[in-house]
Amino acid sequence: MSIRVLVADDQAMVRTGFRLILDAEPDIEVVGEAADGEAAVGRARDLRPDVTLMDIRMPRIDGLQATRLLAGPDVPEPLRVVVVTTYDEDENVYSALRAGACGFLLKDAGPRLLVEAVRAAADGESLVSPSITTRLLARFATTTSTAAGPGEPLTARELEVVRAVARGFTNAEICDELVISLSTVKTHLAGVQRKLGLRNRTEIAIWAWESRLVG
Repeated sequence: MSIRVLVADDQAMVRTGFRLILDAEPDIEVVGEAADGEAAVGRARDLRPDVTLMDIRMPRIDGLQATRLLAGPDVPEPLRVVVVTTYDEDENVYSALRAGACGFLLKDAGPRLLVEAVRAAADGESLVSPSITTRLLARFATTTSTAAGPGEPLTARELEVVRAVARGFTNAEICDELVISLSTVKTHLAGVQRKLGLRNRTEIAIWAWESRLVG
């Protein structure tokens, strides 16, 4: 089964470039395009792609609002959105992840990272451009903590998994780090999400940094 992707960007050249890169992969298919935020929301709701690549600065409604409408905390069946933009300002990154994006990529990151970000998002993981990861996490580490505690205490192993997610580890890397199986990692992640009321690993990472579990 191919990973179905929607590309939302107001520049036709960018949409064409992303399509050429992604359609060249045997396991990825671009199923639609959108030139503004409102169209992106409509097309994504109609097509239900596995991953939506979303620009920030677009006409009608911007990519952050479009991301919130597709993947935000109030969406009953959220889609996976990766924000891809030219602008790496801290506020954009923070707002995108808060809006429900499961990844944040700069347009100059290159074809390899674009493909990796799509595959990671489709697999329930996340990818943030390496050039901004450290700065982003430093911001979470220095802001005043507003993270709510879990309704049910996390186990020691669940805390280890949470810390690994916050450091950007993939599921496979967590397996190697903690010497546990992939199914066990997924079970722990599901338990963490249930106890914390979170929906994805990006929200887990934000919670971990805001709770000072990593530094």
